Amino acid sequence: MSHQATIRWARQGPDFLERRYSRKHTWHFDGGAVIPASPSPSIVPAPWSDAACVDPEEAFIASVASCHMLWFLHVAVDAGFIADRYEDAAIGVMTKNEDGVPWISHITLHPQVTWSGEVKPTPDQEAHLHHEAHRRCFIAASIKTRVEIE
Repeated sequence: MSHQATIRWARQGPDFLERRYSRKHTWHFDGGAVIPASPSPSIVPAPWSDAACVDPEEAFIASVASCHMLWFLHVAVDAGFIADRYEDAAIGVMTKNEDGVPWISHITLHPQVTWSGEVKPTPDQEAHLHHEAHRRCFIAASIKTRVEIE
C-alpha cells in the first residue's frame, strides 16, 4: 500500500537568490483536497511565509493526533462503547537534537471524549483505549518523537 501527496510551489518575483521569495505552496491529495501550506512565521518571517496556511510542523502534529483519534474510535467500538464527540488540542514541542538541528521532540495529546449509551468506560478503561490506540497508530509507529496522552 502506498500513499501520495503532491507538493506544488512556483517562484514569484526576481529576488530568489537574495532569499526574498514566498515559500507559500499547496498540498494536493488524491481525494481532491488542496491545502494551502507555508513555513511557520516563527521560522520564516512574513511576507515570505503565511500564517493563515498550514505549516509542516502543525501538519505533523495533526497527523499524529488524527491517527490516534481514528484508532481510538475503532478500539472504543470494539469494546462496545459509544463515543459522541472527540476533541484534541494536541501540542508539539520543538527542540534541538544533539547536532543542533530543530525537531519536534515531544507531542502531547489532550483528548476529550464525550460518551453516551448505557455503559460508559471508567477512567482506567478509557486510558486502556488510548494505550491501545497509540499502539496501533501507523503514524506514531513511524516516528521517533515521544507521544504522550493526557
